[in-house]
Amino acid sequence: MGAFHSYAATVRWTGAGETGTTSYTAYSRDHDVEITGRPAIRASADPAFRGDPARHSPEELFVASLAQCHMLWFLHLASAAGVVVLEYEDDVEGSMRVESAGAGQFTEVVLHPRVTVTSTPDGDDVTLTELHHLAHDHCFLARSVNFPVRVDPVPARVASR
Repeated sequence: MGAFHSYAATVRWTGAGETGTTSYTAYSRDHDVEITGRPAIRASADPAFRGDPARHSPEELFVASLAQCHMLWFLHLASAAGVVVLEYEDDVEGSMRVESAGAGQFTEVVLHPRVTVTSTPDGDDVTLTELHHLAHDHCFLARSVNFPVRVDPVPARVASR
């Protein structure tokens, strides 16, 4: 049996105003996500669900967390394989279906990682593709969801150093 890790956060609703939840339209969806020792994340519902478009939504943060997990594993595996990564960026996209009764679920998340490397041991994208596959296989979050998380990497850019 492997090691167990636990994570904690406080989610604090800040949108009660003067009337609280007297009606569906009476209250703000604004809230803060607080993690000890770190800056608070100002969040709200998605604007489609009466949220503040200037704040992060749980759906956006969820999609971003999948991309972060993949990136961190990829960087770890690249360093272990002797691949020097200089830049990494991912324009991740998530699709969510909402049913007529209001419940919903994510149906897919697609990662589009773009990396810049100095070189790869074999001189082509084969090693990078393998690293993306391994990163996906190791990502704690991708392994924990019940929908497909696809990785569609953009061909790597090789920079001279």
